[in-house]
Amino acid sequence: MIITILITIGFSGLLAFVIGVALGLFEKKFKIERDPKIDEVRSVLPGANCGGCGFPGCDGYATAVATGRAPTTKCSAGGASTAEAVSKIMGVSAVAEDLVSVLLCQGGKDLAVSKGDYVGIRTCRAAKLSSGGIKICAWGCQGMGDCAAVCKFDALSMSDDGLPHVDYDNCTGCGLCAEECPQKLFTLVPRGNQGSIVLCSNRSVVKASVAKSCKTGCIKCEICVKSCPENCITMVNGIPVTDYTKCTSCGICVQKCPTHAYKLIETDVMGEKKKVPIMA
Repeated sequence: MIITILITIGFSGLLAFVIGVALGLFEKKFKIERDPKIDEVRSVLPGANCGGCGFPGCDGYATAVATGRAPTTKCSAGGASTAEAVSKIMGVSAVAEDLVSVLLCQGGKDLAVSKGDYVGIRTCRAAKLSSGGIKICAWGCQGMGDCAAVCKFDALSMSDDGLPHVDYDNCTGCGLCAEECPQKLFTLVPRGNQGSIVLCSNRSVVKASVAKSCKTGCIKCEICVKSCPENCITMVNGIPVTDYTKCTSCGICVQKCPTHAYKLIETDVMGEKKKVPIMA
């Protein structure tokens, strides 16, 4: 019995040794060399692992860039300087577009009419799925802060008005808030962009319906369209849209808008006036 056990142990050890040697030779023969550019690209990335590039963290993005599956300008957290460094490593010329996030809603708790007290999971997505939203305006911000929770750069915070406010000094334009918002209320615009924008997403074409749900909603009066001297505003799906290639930031649409839904990006949104309370 003992001899049998010893033979079995010996045979098992010999077999393990042979297999180990074979695997070592196999690995050496078929080893795939790691592209050194992956490590070079990774070394210049900020390491935020925010996912704004569309890949699983900085490691995933570095691999995608080095293998030609991603452009060198997708790292919003690093901005233009990172794009320039990555492009230099890859031997290409590219300019990153510096984007920031803008909330297309002004329907805070004092301006937008709520359906009633919400009792449930305190997330925007849960409120939308369970009750269709907590406000009469089906397109309005739910105010639960899902966007602020996913922001990795402290660029979003919930204010007393029940809306998320963007800190444009910290915003990197990664787009995580836009992806997370179930109402799709965030849009990305170039930093320093000039022109007018409607901070409302209510697509109802019934003026009375909009007026009853929110004091600062776009009521589709089209005064902005008719008064624009450059003819750069058109109605798209119930929302006035500005053609920034024509807009001169004259501000006439902002002045004429009866509900103050229209704002100038460079002053009312990103400028010194962005913290001034919106008057109904």
